Amino acid sequence: MSGEIDRYIQSCRTDFWKAVFRMEADYLLRRLEGCVDILSVGCGPAFVEGALSERGFRVTGLDISREALDRAPGSVETVAARAEDMPFCESSFDAAIYVVSLQFIEDYRRAIEKTARVLRPHGRLIAMLLNPDSAFFERKRRDPDSYMRGIEHAATKDIESAIAEEFDVQTEYFLGVRDDAVFESRDATEAALYVITGVKRPPKRGRTS
Repeated sequence: MSGEIDRYIQSCRTDFWKAVFRMEADYLLRRLEGCVDILSVGCGPAFVEGALSERGFRVTGLDISREALDRAPGSVETVAARAEDMPFCESSFDAAIYVVSLQFIEDYRRAIEKTARVLRPHGRLIAMLLNPDSAFFERKRRDPDSYMRGIEHAATKDIESAIAEEFDVQTEYFLGVRDDAVFESRDATEAALYVITGVKRPPKRGRTS
């Protein structure tokens, strides 16, 4: 497993992936304004999360792989656990982010429910999903060495519906990719990501977490 993680980290050091991570971090910085305590679910070695911590956020990274977390920056607090069983108290975070991780979680509905529980009132959820309608997604799915072949849930609308049960949501396409270039785009055919942003709704009367 450690060799696989090392290969993944090495691939992430290319100019292409550095540009992707930079755009993702900039996007999150704009939408996390006013937040302090951030939970990143499925963070892996926490490249984007490290950039957020450098900007003053208190970031906790959750991942099932202890080996991946061992490669995370020291500024990111790390916890090894399944997203479906996240071991945090209620109302622990101002925001939770999924940076291209939610679609790889077996029981994403349970993960979303747990996420809502650990967020403070009106807490934010930002889920960056791979856009299955993009040329980038199709190209990567054909690559036998791509991590995208491990995706569990490609249907973004199903995930959006599950998030909408707990959050008031807005959506947009983001991050155009053409060959090895990345650029700003909201076009559904060239944007690599479909982003769901949610604000936690108050619990229904009579409901307990």
